[in-house]
Amino acid sequence: MRESERISVLKGVGEKTEQLFIKAGVHTIGDLLAYYPRTYDIYEDPISIGEIQEGKTVTVTGAIFGRIQVSQNKKMQITTLYLKDMTGTLKVIWFRMPFLRNTLGRGGVITLRGRIVRKKDALVMEHPEIFYPSASYEEKRNTMQPVYALTAGLTNNAVKKAVAQALEQVEGIREFLPEELICRYHLLDRRTAMEGIHFPETKEEFYEARKRFVFEEFLIFVLSLRMIKEREDRAKNHYGFYDQPKVDEFLHALPYELTGAQKKVWQEILRDISGESVMSRLVQGDVGSGKTIVALLALMYTGLNGYQSAMMAPTEVLARQHYENISGMLEAYGIPLKTELLTGSMTAKAKREAYARIEAGEADIVIGTHALIQEKVQYQNLALVVTDEQHRFGVKQRETLAGKGALPHILVMSATPIPRTLAIILYGDLDISVIDELPKNRLPIKNCVVDTGYRNTAYTFMKKQVQSGRQCYVICPMVEESEALEAENVTDYSQMLQDIMGESVKVGCLHGKMKQAQKDEIMEAFGKNEIQILVSTTVIEVGIDVPNATVMMIENAERFGLAQLHQLRGRVGRGGHQSYCIFMSPSKSKETKERLGILNQSNDGFFIAGEDLRLRGPGDLFGIRQSGLMDFKLGDVFQDSLILKQAAEAAGELLRTDPGLKSERNRRLADRLKHYLSDVMLEMTL
Repeated sequence: MRESERISVLKGVGEKTEQLFIKAGVHTIGDLLAYYPRTYDIYEDPISIGEIQEGKTVTVTGAIFGRIQVSQNKKMQITTLYLKDMTGTLKVIWFRMPFLRNTLGRGGVITLRGRIVRKKDALVMEHPEIFYPSASYEEKRNTMQPVYALTAGLTNNAVKKAVAQALEQVEGIREFLPEELICRYHLLDRRTAMEGIHFPETKEEFYEARKRFVFEEFLIFVLSLRMIKEREDRAKNHYGFYDQPKVDEFLHALPYELTGAQKKVWQEILRDISGESVMSRLVQGDVGSGKTIVALLALMYTGLNGYQSAMMAPTEVLARQHYENISGMLEAYGIPLKTELLTGSMTAKAKREAYARIEAGEADIVIGTHALIQEKVQYQNLALVVTDEQHRFGVKQRETLAGKGALPHILVMSATPIPRTLAIILYGDLDISVIDELPKNRLPIKNCVVDTGYRNTAYTFMKKQVQSGRQCYVICPMVEESEALEAENVTDYSQMLQDIMGESVKVGCLHGKMKQAQKDEIMEAFGKNEIQILVSTTVIEVGIDVPNATVMMIENAERFGLAQLHQLRGRVGRGGHQSYCIFMSPSKSKETKERLGILNQSNDGFFIAGEDLRLRGPGDLFGIRQSGLMDFKLGDVFQDSLILKQAAEAAGELLRTDPGLKSERNRRLADRLKHYLSDVMLEMTL
């Protein structure tokens, strides 16, 4: 069996299962082996009931005490059992599993493994895995079981079986890293690492396997950036840009003055677009630092010079908001430029009309989503593309955008405060500008870190804010098991909150399982204050501006990375009203308190990102991917910053000694890179 063969060669993978795997992005045996676990269930020794702690997943053994009860609530049947040992009694609940009353009705000793949560001041084990008879736990004791990301219909067991079979039968898992790199950075070979990442015997084995694949991921990424940069070597600037007094007039007429940082970045952009080479610049600015106005100046300057520009947003709602804001400002300040909106959901007729105006050069500034780069869109003279990091788009896409003409200038906006040392590696292809001061009129957000006992007080506070005309966000924690549970979690929470708030307050909810159109609709309703409290998962990170939102409450804040919490917090405090962020955490641990305390003492994203980097340790690896930045499969640029620096060093050394990776020893690496550049980089960077 080879890595290139279809997944259907595996025993037990018929047509139906193959389709489920394809849905999850797994087509070949090689794809399956690279379908790494999302996390691991670690089956540790059982502990006594007296030792349990809130927020931890634990195993306990005890006797079933009293009768097993099933609540009569039709909407959500809850099965309750009491477990007793020498140190105390524990309440255990399951959702929608009424049959357990019969299954466990014989009583006796049982082992349960599940998460401990606090309900009404008592600790409860929620929806645990059952080992009955208790002795059956021995098989799993002291093992690490892989947990994979799943699509509807695909079970964890099916993936596990398929991976085990593939590892057993695949011939020669090919090594493509040069031998000296493996030795220098003490990396596992690819075969050993494959076994260690899917079925690690110990935590150490997992760490070593993961280190190998994170290094590989970063190395390929950094090499591809450097090679693209070499290849392009900054294309010639074919555009003629001249001073535009109207831009200065616009700046004078604004009701506020740009901050020193904004002025500095605007000068850097001006210098770039008039320079010899095409601009490739990243503008890093903390949430609310005023990146949008700098982007508008660049769009305006390009339009007044007689060229077209395009601004790409990650969602339709955001594109629409940018379009309304920008066209409103141009009109208000008498700037003679025409804007055009282009999104996927527009009718075929509206799209055709927009295409015609763009092609004829009647549209100066085109704002939209991915629809901007469809083949049907022909620009007359596109000179500037403004995008954001959520839409890091590829070389081929950039060329598509340019039509048959010259490459346009590129301006990438980023609200992720990445420490400069890492930014230089990650965005090696871009010059970096930083807007590191907030507008003067901004009221700093008031933060508080509280435990779950504060929840009712928080709800009362939110209700008061809504009564005075404001709006609130509640972020629900990520659910590790599945997207479906996550959706349910958010839905249940918003219903519960609706009951608490009463009819006068409209509570809406938002989660990843919704279709984009549905998400847009809810965000739009929230933007118009038709929804006062929005309960959401982290999909809100890339949301629209709602200046009226003043409260952000984050449940289980300890489960998020600091940088991500800071991003989320940035959703409030965008208007003239005092804003608040409530970080709620049940955790009593000293580390959690220290981490969340940093958010309490600072609103500076760059400081927070640096602290995040300092505090992250390998212990976090079993949790949820923290930053989610750049969409690496395994790597996390914060947590793995050391490996990232090593990969960047190795890439530099490789290209210095063998510039085009032409030598025999780098041949396989070069092949891998070629595949990556043609495949993945379409979606990725530049």
